[in-house]
Amino acid sequence: MQKVANLILCRLLGWEITGKIPEDVQKAVIIVAPHTSLWDFVYGRLAFWVLDIPVRFMINEKYFIGPLGWLLKALGGQPVRQTRPTRLLLEIFDHFKANDSFFLVITPEGTRKKVDRWKKGFYQIALQNEVPVVMAFIDYKYKKGGVGPLFYPTGNFDEDMKKIERFYRDFHARHPERYNLSDVYQKK
Repeated sequence: MQKVANLILCRLLGWEITGKIPEDVQKAVIIVAPHTSLWDFVYGRLAFWVLDIPVRFMINEKYFIGPLGWLLKALGGQPVRQTRPTRLLLEIFDHFKANDSFFLVITPEGTRKKVDRWKKGFYQIALQNEVPVVMAFIDYKYKKGGVGPLFYPTGNFDEDMKKIERFYRDFHARHPERYNLSDVYQKK
């Protein structure tokens, strides 16, 4: 799949995909931003194939029926029961614990619409599972994407978000009017 994704994304569409996760890191939460379009998923899924990173993403179990379920699993979908947030976090914790290698992709904006603040779930998941956050990006202006640095949460969310947001400050969304960082680092 890596060669096909490279052919489509890099050669035909002209994207440059960069970065890699160190080989000794076998589990991580991968955050991807900006996220303002459904195309982010398409380009992102292709980019992770180009980089040969076996990513997973959480989707409500109700979608895993018939051919759609097969397709979602093939793309890296992981069915979860979305009952209560606490239960979801426990279920994600179980996935990290049960697998020798597990890379969970999360879009911290939580939606393709403009948000005032990023959601904290990615941070809590990484902290709880004692895994790094991999900062992945997509930049439509320069047709670049990939993975950036690793970040190990310290437990001080506001201070850590300042560092995370500095990394994402200069990337260009497909719909720039919908992209907003929490601006924590500018308020202090």
